[in-house]
Amino acid sequence: MASPIDGGCVVVTGASSGIGQAIAALLAHRAKKLVLVARRKDRLDALAAQLKQKNAALEVVTYGCDLADRAATAALSERLGSEVGPIDVLVNNAGVGDLGLFERCQLDKQLSMIDLNIVSLVQLTRAVLPGMVERGRGAILMVSSGFGLTYLPGFAGYIGTKHFVSGFTESLHTELAGTGVHVGQLCPGPVATEFEQHVGNFTGRKAPAITEISAERCAEAAIGVIDRRRALVVPHWLIKIAIWLGLRTPRTITRFFMRFAGRRVRREQLEAARP
Repeated sequence: MASPIDGGCVVVTGASSGIGQAIAALLAHRAKKLVLVARRKDRLDALAAQLKQKNAALEVVTYGCDLADRAATAALSERLGSEVGPIDVLVNNAGVGDLGLFERCQLDKQLSMIDLNIVSLVQLTRAVLPGMVERGRGAILMVSSGFGLTYLPGFAGYIGTKHFVSGFTESLHTELAGTGVHVGQLCPGPVATEFEQHVGNFTGRKAPAITEISAERCAEAAIGVIDRRRALVVPHWLIKIAIWLGLRTPRTITRFFMRFAGRRVRREQLEAARP
C-alpha cells in the first residue's frame, strides 16, 4: 500500500521547532500540501518560505494557534475542514513538559500541559479521522514519549499525559484494523530540541549524551511509522532496551528503586528552592 504522505495533504502540529520542524523539512519533497500549526506563526511563515525554496510546487499553509486553548483548537479543527479539504496525514507532535514535585507545581501550567498534550490531540484526531475512514485511506502519527511506556519521579503530570497518548494510540490502532487508516506512535527518549529549556530543569543536569538523538533522526523514525505502518517505534536502541527491561521487571521491584529516585528529586528541588 502506498504511503499516504506521497502526493497527500499532511498536517503537522508543533512545526515551529524541534521534531515538528524536522518532520516538515523531510516531507517537503513528498507531500503535495503541508499544513503547519504552532503558536509562533512568524516561525511557521519563515519555515514555509524555506520549504517552498526546496520545492516550488509544494503548497504550504500556516496556522498560528495556541493548542493549549480548547476553543482555539476547536476553531482550528473547523478551519481545517472548510479551508484545507481532505487530510491524508495528521502528525500530532505538539507537546510540552514540566519537571518537579507535583505538590509544588504551578497548577495552571499543569492544566495547560494537559490541554496541549491530550485535549488538542484528541480534538484534532476526532476532526480528521471520520473523513479518513470514509475514504479508506490515511494515517495519524502520535508523537508520544518513552515515558508513555514507563515512569519516573518528578514528571508525574507529563508522564500521565504520555500514558494517555500511548494507550489512546494503541486502542485506535486496533479499532481501525481493516479500514485502510493507520494510527501509530513514536516514543523517543531525550531529543536535542528546545524541550529542555521549557521543562523547568532545576537540577542543572542534561540527559546523558549517549541517550540523546537529534530532531532530524527522530523525524526520520517518525516518518517510518507512517510509511511502514508501524504501531510503535522507539528510535534509540539504548532507550528501547531500557524500556524493554522495564516492562519485564516486576512492578514491585521497579517501584522499590524508583522510591530512591523520588527522594533524590525531592531533595534536589528543595535545595534549589532555598534562598
